[in-house]
Amino acid sequence: MLKLNITSETAPLKAVVLGTAISNGPTPDLAEAYDPKSAQHIKAGTYPVEKDMVAEMEAVAAVLEKYNVKVYRPKLIEDYNQIFTRDIAFVLEDKFIKANILPDRDEEIEAINHVIEQIDPKKIINLPEDAHIEGGDVMPYKEYILIGTYKGDDYPEFITARTNMKAVAALQKLFPHKKVVSFSLKKSNTDPRENALHLDCCFQPVGKDKAIIYKGGFLIEEEYNWLVNLIGKENIFEITQEEMYNMNSNIFSISEEVVISEKNFTRLNSWLREQNITVEEVPYAEISKQEGLLRCSTLPLIRE
Repeated sequence: MLKLNITSETAPLKAVVLGTAISNGPTPDLAEAYDPKSAQHIKAGTYPVEKDMVAEMEAVAAVLEKYNVKVYRPKLIEDYNQIFTRDIAFVLEDKFIKANILPDRDEEIEAINHVIEQIDPKKIINLPEDAHIEGGDVMPYKEYILIGTYKGDDYPEFITARTNMKAVAALQKLFPHKKVVSFSLKKSNTDPRENALHLDCCFQPVGKDKAIIYKGGFLIEEEYNWLVNLIGKENIFEITQEEMYNMNSNIFSISEEVVISEKNFTRLNSWLREQNITVEEVPYAEISKQEGLLRCSTLPLIRE
């Protein structure tokens, strides 16, 4: 049995599901794009090819193994995108919460059944059908569960709005002892520089008490200010719009002392090293063209 435990983003990682890029399928048609960044690369003819993405993901697997993390991978589905495991489910405390994701991605969760079968069935949570949530919007931090959402009445019109207030309420019910705080994120179906797909696209805790943040991803300035006050201004690395577009806040912590980051994130990686954090650099620029990076492609199961 897997004894699930996730209460923070940075506690030492013991077990994780890492996505796979093998048999990723052909470049999608423009009509099939889930986000503006993928659409941009489909149009430009620069959409990533399978062999490059496989190499990038294997580099991550190698780093995880170097730190003795138990790595699970999804079962292969032919011609199917299985990179972003963070979207399909997430763990909070000892509960495995299935995400209610875009309906045409249902098969992705079935591909990790060999992992789910090792979890106590009582700990597997199916949210109400109208509660939409993806793991990229969920961030445990001390006594809080921080959640990215979109509250506008035009929610259904945004394919980029993945988490609604019904899901926020459902998590508050599940974790009554936690403070569940939601943040309205800026959404755009057409401009990737104006779209924060998930909370981890504009915010992520790192190290002991630090965080990466992008102010422009937040729709409501007071909510952004609240977050800055929570972390402390002196502990924050502010990224630019271009860095957000390149997914600088979507790195992944193996522990408080070690992160996996993209090798081109020069400004961020220097700052992390100044905080005495070991930066394991990997190439991930091709996968980032699908508006997801290292946190998006990992589903942590156990941290110390």
